[in-house]
Amino acid sequence: MKAPLSVLRESVAGGPAVDTAVSRLLLDEVASGVRGECLRLWQPDAALAFSAIDRTRPGFPNAAAAARALGFEPFLRLAGGHAAVYAPSLLAFVWTQPAPNARSGIEARFADLARRVVAALVKLGVDARVGEVAGEFCPGDFSVNARGRVKLMGVGQRVVRGAAHVGGVLLVREAAAVRDVLVTVYAALDLDLDPASFGSVEGECGETQLSNVADALLQQFERDRGLAFENLGTDLLQQAHAAADRYRVGSSLPQN
Repeated sequence: MKAPLSVLRESVAGGPAVDTAVSRLLLDEVASGVRGECLRLWQPDAALAFSAIDRTRPGFPNAAAAARALGFEPFLRLAGGHAAVYAPSLLAFVWTQPAPNARSGIEARFADLARRVVAALVKLGVDARVGEVAGEFCPGDFSVNARGRVKLMGVGQRVVRGAAHVGGVLLVREAAAVRDVLVTVYAALDLDLDPASFGSVEGECGETQLSNVADALLQQFERDRGLAFENLGTDLLQQAHAAADRYRVGSSLPQN
């Protein structure tokens, strides 16, 4: 029988760059065997996650400035793809797993997470499906949508030797606020984006709390094994604060 899955629910002070540093440290700890498989779920601050690819685009400085002007702190994400938004109306997640052959299992990990998210949303009354919606932000085959019309979940993956990080965001409420900042940022980056591609869990099934969505998702993991609720730990948080500048926009790109 598998060991219980470590679940980390705490929010971290210090902004999105610290959160990214936490994700990187979790990835390294799992890869080295210091920590077992873990799932972190939290309510993020307003921020705009840019990829290394985004940062090479001519419009990046204007995109970062636009995000700041709208109250969304720009930062660098671990995964690839394109810009994604973080906000208190979203549920952020990071699933970090041991992966001896990390690159060979990329698609399977995406599919596994998408399946769990769909099952959780269906239980909440959403007609949830896996697949890209035309004109969506950070497009991907394993996005989760509603009715094949609007995107609800964006997901990305980062692998290192011995471990994999699958992380992203699930739009729970207030899709309009997320839409407005991303429309502005994507225009600055000269990337296609259809404003009609945005949805939310609440928009599909009525008033919904982030805690209800988190609980529904945890139930999908609990079907396979037990859950053990834990804290990140003081040492890891101190290291994350020390490393956060690597993920702030304006600092050099992280070499990792």
